[in-house]
Amino acid sequence: MAVVTFEQVRRDPEVHAYIVKANEMLSAIGFTEHGLRHVGLVAQRAMGLMAELERPERMRELAGIAALLHDIGNIVNRHDHGQTSALLAHSILSRMGMPPDEIAIVMSAIGNHEEEVGNPVHDVSAALILADKSDVHRTRVYNRDVATFDIHDRVNYAVTSSELHAFHDQKVIRLSLVVDTSIIAIMEYFEIFLTRMIMCRRAAELLGCRFELVINENRLL
Repeated sequence: MAVVTFEQVRRDPEVHAYIVKANEMLSAIGFTEHGLRHVGLVAQRAMGLMAELERPERMRELAGIAALLHDIGNIVNRHDHGQTSALLAHSILSRMGMPPDEIAIVMSAIGNHEEEVGNPVHDVSAALILADKSDVHRTRVYNRDVATFDIHDRVNYAVTSSELHAFHDQKVIRLSLVVDTSIIAIMEYFEIFLTRMIMCRRAAELLGCRFELVINENRLL
């Protein structure tokens, strides 16, 4: 068995193709960006959280690998894409020689990242959930016609800054957003993302922390 690194997975042609094509499929049916930018940012945030919480180096890398692969199942269908992504990840990581116990960690993290059916089941899973659900930003909006924005376009477009950090000494994980309230009322954020924030709270608790949401310097959760 081989030590499969984050960089090996990131550079793998099959992984790259699945990320790109999955994003093209979602774009065709009106979703926000789920491509290389999204998975790259989610990987950076997941690994950053694990580092800030002083988790082992290998667990940090597995969180990054899970983040890279968590949305590839969208090439099949958006429905149950977490489970499909996990199965595709199994095939890719087995080919690359990753040990089964590490594949199991990555698969369970990916298979549990959807708020409709998922739950934080271990540290890697919790880091992926927090990193994924925190990616709200106007750069995710493909639609350039403001007049035709749906609520997801509008909420994402209104967010001009999004940062996620863990504060180990305080046992706090904080998502800080800057929202243009001339575009949306803050309540609209909760209208579509409340279940995500509840999932983030559960993920933070598994990591031994309290989840905080700060919008325009006001703590709301």
